[in-house]
Amino acid sequence: MRIAVTGSSGKLGRATVQRLRAEGHAVVGLDSTGTPGDGFTRVDLADYGQTLDSMLGVTARYDRLDAVVHLAAIPVNGLVPDAATFHNNIVVSFNVVHAALRAGIRSIVTASSITAMGFPFDVPPSRLPVDESTTEANNTYGLGKVAEEAMWGQLARWAPGLAITSLRFTNVVAAGEYATFARASDPDYRRDLLFSYVDARDGAAAVALALRHPEPGFEVYNVAAPETGSAIPTAELIAHHFPDVPVRPGLGEFESLVSVDKARERLGYVAVHDWRREYSADPGA
Repeated sequence: MRIAVTGSSGKLGRATVQRLRAEGHAVVGLDSTGTPGDGFTRVDLADYGQTLDSMLGVTARYDRLDAVVHLAAIPVNGLVPDAATFHNNIVVSFNVVHAALRAGIRSIVTASSITAMGFPFDVPPSRLPVDESTTEANNTYGLGKVAEEAMWGQLARWAPGLAITSLRFTNVVAAGEYATFARASDPDYRRDLLFSYVDARDGAAAVALALRHPEPGFEVYNVAAPETGSAIPTAELIAHHFPDVPVRPGLGEFESLVSVDKARERLGYVAVHDWRREYSADPGA
């Protein structure tokens, strides 16, 4: 396929471009920054005219798109004022998906987030592990993700065969960024993330799987490593931080508290990058 990746210059964007090209797809990067001549086109995605134009084709680059992967966003609260985070992300996301719909593109994968499930979990979850049925926002970045998912659920009804898949990524860690896992024996390490993480390469694999298995309508999947980023057994972490929260029976020794059962069963998602191996191989660790 010919696939556009917005946010192609970001951490997850770079890994996704590399993964999709390795699978034989022609990939176009759409972002505010990038490397000219490498399938990249500079686009102001906050401008609907530019966004729609890029979905229809760019002279000397491409004349059609088969699918869109939307990863572009202000990635966390704090980089700009809170309201600006929400305004930018919701406008850009609407522009990308609505323009793709208008351009006749029927396979769209978007990045959602653990922040749509209660991050930083100051109020304990109703049960553990947390699955896709939980939707709660506690900051403007997360509020944007909740609003986007609501939009996708409606827009997916507007065109026959339109498949919009939202992937709720937890904290994305790239190769060479595993030095912080030196704190893995600290019971507070990654507590606000329910101790979860996902390697950027595994996140990119989830994107590729979502493109391979488009389901007409709207679907949301959690994307995380299957085990926590902690050296402390999961049961001990729960007892320390969430003693009153019901826990699914049969939880594995280090099993993640962000459930990836749905992605594994319906997409075939299997993460292969483990923090223990990556940490030991990280020269900065």
